[in-house]
Amino acid sequence: MWVTENNVNADYDKGGGISACNNTTFVTDERGSSPFFAAWRPFVFSQLGKAGVQALYHWDYGADQQYGEVDYNTGTPQLSYWVDYWLGQIFPPAAGAQLLRYQSTDDRELETLAVINGDRSVVIMVANHAVNAGGDNNGPGVPRTVQVDVSALGTFSSGSLLPIDKNTSASAGPIEGSMTPAAKVTITLDGYAVAFLTLKTLNRRRP
Repeated sequence: MWVTENNVNADYDKGGGISACNNTTFVTDERGSSPFFAAWRPFVFSQLGKAGVQALYHWDYGADQQYGEVDYNTGTPQLSYWVDYWLGQIFPPAAGAQLLRYQSTDDRELETLAVINGDRSVVIMVANHAVNAGGDNNGPGVPRTVQVDVSALGTFSSGSLLPIDKNTSASAGPIEGSMTPAAKVTITLDGYAVAFLTLKTLNRRRP
């Protein structure tokens, strides 16, 4: 099963600055390239992946702040580009990858995707889509501190953490930092955000 188009808002200017959906003045919805996207697209990716979808396509690549991965006027990346780039890098369509079972104390505002790869590395994605206020439109989200307990997976020899949020440079992209593996790993999510925790070892028991 493939999802061949997905976006935050399918509205567009049908001409004369008029919305194709409601015939009022069209306003560009910047959630398609703002930090909101860093929470929204990983949520969609995770939910559809867990349901068995094998491919997810974005609409579209070179466009404006509502739809684009890169700005069609300048060719410079937008935050949405880095979100989708790292989803593709962290979760490649590799043989042997399996979903891990997990328990969460907050499935309402946090989306978790845990995978063990064929090379025995483990990737845990946490996306924070908590809304600050009911009337928010492209608001800041709500900061969250998450503790990931990986003690049931054994010990790891190396690890890295890559966050994407409002502090991420759209031109340069996110910075992946190394971290010392532990039984419990703390992840700070600054409003709408996603973080990718990668753990590797040569000597780990399979759950």
